[in-house]
Amino acid sequence: MKIIVNGNEVVLDKEVVVKELLDKQKVSMQQYVTVQVYDDIISRDDFEKIALKEGDSVEFLYFMGGGAQ
Repeated sequence: MKIIVNGNEVVLDKEVVVKELLDKQKVSMQQYVTVQVYDDIISRDDFEKIALKEGDSVEFLYFMGGGAQ
């Protein structure tokens, strides 16, 4: 199965849920990552429920805050 992760093609041997993909891609600080599949932001509560399908486009997003000096 092929999907696109952050613009790169990834080949998986079987269907996975979002949480498994995070683990397989060795995403650090998973508690801070936002996952987008196509244009949909996936709720953290659904990471173990949403199965990815052939051709899905997935983005791992980190929102960083900053302040003025």
